[in-house]
Amino acid sequence: MADQFDVIEAGERDRRRPIGLLVVLALLGASVAGLILSRGPEPAPEREPPREAAAPIRSLTRVDSRPNLLHPEADEKKGTARIEVTFPDGVRATVRYPAELRLDRLGLRPFQGVWVDDEFRQLTAPYNGELEITRGGEPIRSFGDNVTLWPRQAGSGSFGQVLLFAFGPWRMAMYDRPPGLGFDQRLAVASGVRGRVTGDGHLVLSGSGRVRLAAPGDTERGEPVGPQLWFGGGATDMVALIPTPGCEKARGLPRGVRGRGHPVADVCRDGMRVVAMGDDAFVGKALDGIRISVK
Repeated sequence: MADQFDVIEAGERDRRRPIGLLVVLALLGASVAGLILSRGPEPAPEREPPREAAAPIRSLTRVDSRPNLLHPEADEKKGTARIEVTFPDGVRATVRYPAELRLDRLGLRPFQGVWVDDEFRQLTAPYNGELEITRGGEPIRSFGDNVTLWPRQAGSGSFGQVLLFAFGPWRMAMYDRPPGLGFDQRLAVASGVRGRVTGDGHLVLSGSGRVRLAAPGDTERGEPVGPQLWFGGGATDMVALIPTPGCEKARGLPRGVRGRGHPVADVCRDGMRVVAMGDDAFVGKALDGIRISVK
């Protein structure tokens, strides 16, 4: 008995096979056509979503590149300008000067010498602000809310790591030097140095505990280290106002003024020392024309 799957092979074989193939092909064609019609047009390839802008490097969020300067408002009359200033020890004064010196535009920065125990250090305002110390990096450690420790800067000679203080908009740096401060001394400095910003933007400093601030007339290795105000800096003209009782006696120049390759000279009037650096014309006009009245 023939197997049921052999039916196509029995009887009229030559006529049935082409017909069967045609039927199958017709059915397949209809199926394929229906499938194509049902799919519709090929969708456009999905576009890659736009990439988000690269997030800033975490360390760079610490950068503050504003100049670390105060530009006091000047009152000018008949070629003479007048500004009101406050020294880091809180003493206020009026400064009069030839308007062409443009001390208000040069901007001022505070300077203050500090002793922690018997170790002397300087608090200076970096001309280029925070960026000058941080270089966009991360601190070694933090000493409270407003004091951080930063690595030694390349080319800084014998100076070591840097304590950076933040007092409102002001940044004050304390460069370590041999012998280096111990950890407890750094803690004492961080907690003992305090700063407040006056209504017109000046920085007033104070010390407590193991920290003592230098007073007007104090020196260290022959250098004046009491409270000072520096106008200008960098490669520009510069003037330093240094309250110095008995300044008629010869004294050394502040480290931040000397050694810049420009003429430097000073004059003493009524316990106030004026140091000027720049070209000969600037220095001459500064020493001849600047007058300070302490309040």
